[in-house]
Amino acid sequence: MSIKPGFVGLGQMGQPMAANIAASGAELIVYDKAGSVERAPEGSTPVTSLEDVVGMAETIFLSLPDGPVSITVANEISKMSNIATTLVVDLSTVGPDAAREASRILGDAGIGYADAPVSGGAAGAKAGTITVMWAGSGNEMERHADVLKSFSKNQFHVGDEPGQGQAVKILNNFLSATAMAATSEAVLYGLSEGLDMKTLLDVVNVSTGQNTATRDKFPDRVLTGSFDAGFKTALLAKDVRLYLANAQKADMPDSVGSLVSGIWNDCDDALPGSDFTRIYEFLRDRKQPGI
Repeated sequence: MSIKPGFVGLGQMGQPMAANIAASGAELIVYDKAGSVERAPEGSTPVTSLEDVVGMAETIFLSLPDGPVSITVANEISKMSNIATTLVVDLSTVGPDAAREASRILGDAGIGYADAPVSGGAAGAKAGTITVMWAGSGNEMERHADVLKSFSKNQFHVGDEPGQGQAVKILNNFLSATAMAATSEAVLYGLSEGLDMKTLLDVVNVSTGQNTATRDKFPDRVLTGSFDAGFKTALLAKDVRLYLANAQKADMPDSVGSLVSGIWNDCDDALPGSDFTRIYEFLRDRKQPGI
């Protein structure tokens, strides 16, 4: 792999993606504000500052919590004097406006930007099967094909402009959130009629109501009682809010989005720090007397 990559943000999604890049043989430089050495995957080189990454890595991959953090990092990079980096690839879910702002900031400093959020959860990041939604230079995407394939099964060039990758990501997460909430309500109704959860899921999964929640989240995370999809309720609620705000900004229909966003905000308020699959428990328990 000819590109010397850096990775910033070794959280729940970032650490396994970085591990897959390092395992591919890339000379990966990693930095995380919470502790690079402790979180650095095997085969990578941890450094103690963002400035170290920028001074060493040709391409920097970001995996950060939200738009304000990505913009802050973009500002910090743009003001550095020793810059080896020519491209920043933002794998985070930050929203279209933040992607456009980060692109502008870095562009003014002569650094390219790719808006490239990912989908597939922590399990997909670990398995190297996540999807990349790249908005930016198609030539740069092709040049980075090897490193992208090291942590992603599917890569899509969705557009040339920053913000377009974010648009695909937030509408995808809105659909995922809707499926999880609706499936929770449907399963609870089925149980109220005396049905067995596994049986009703088996039927739905070979019928027209099947979705990601019925195929994966319920059989593997809810039915088992593990509730361990590896994605926080707070993050999904944030993503749905981003979707709703941008749909409203575009003057698009938002009646379903408004309802779904409200449900996820309520769930996050009730179950702070929870895995998003626990919306099943939230919806179940709030129907009980006194809740």
